[in-house]
Amino acid sequence: GMRGWLGGSSGINAEYGGSRGLGHQVATDALTEMERAMRRDNIVVNDRQLACARINSEEGQTYLKAMAAAANYAWVNRSSMTFLCRQAFAKLFHSTPDDLDMHMIYDVSHNIAKIEQHMVDGRQKTLMMHRKGSTRAFPPNHPLIPVDYQLTGQPVLIGGTMGTCSYVLTGTEKGMHRTFGTTCHGAGRAYSRAKSRRNLDYLTVLENLRAKGISIRVASPKLVMEEAPESYKNVTDVVNTCHGAGISDKCIKLRPIAVIKG
Repeated sequence: GMRGWLGGSSGINAEYGGSRGLGHQVATDALTEMERAMRRDNIVVNDRQLACARINSEEGQTYLKAMAAAANYAWVNRSSMTFLCRQAFAKLFHSTPDDLDMHMIYDVSHNIAKIEQHMVDGRQKTLMMHRKGSTRAFPPNHPLIPVDYQLTGQPVLIGGTMGTCSYVLTGTEKGMHRTFGTTCHGAGRAYSRAKSRRNLDYLTVLENLRAKGISIRVASPKLVMEEAPESYKNVTDVVNTCHGAGISDKCIKLRPIAVIKG
């Protein structure tokens, strides 16, 4: 999953889109291949979800190429969403995206592997950082973040739920040393998608959103239950924990007024 955010004169539009089914298939295929590679290379981990392979092995290189293809698909997916969103706003307000100040603020990947430089035991090393369920949060003045954010640190986009709030954080120097420049990427699920569908009522979720003044357009009732606020942990608690630990700093809190689920 990834996010691109558009700024407008009256608010911020947040997009969440990724490689979805393709990315899941890439990971599923890689798990099987990597488990074989681990037996061959005597690599032991304490959880099947941590299956891995040596970076320069055939399995490692095959995975990285497939991951890059899925990431490219996700970038194009999000670029298309951004174009259509700009067109929709321009049509509604009888204006142009430029006149509406609808420019990209930031676009970030998570659940992705990147080659980076980090300090390990007092020495700088080149590492492959694979962030799952987390996102990169580099500090101010880091060479890998855009010039616009050199003074603030990397923007960290924390999607909450469609009925609560989202946050923008910034990366910190402490996070660079404590977590290799990494922080949370969202609230995290409290219920699985299947459990959400079993336990939550579609109409109740919609009524709760309406009561909060939040408009929603959704492709299927199933999606409403899977993404209901009750399906997730409290995003404010998660953000406060990261802020308290010093691995990212709170910057902006965003309240939803409209939600579209594809």
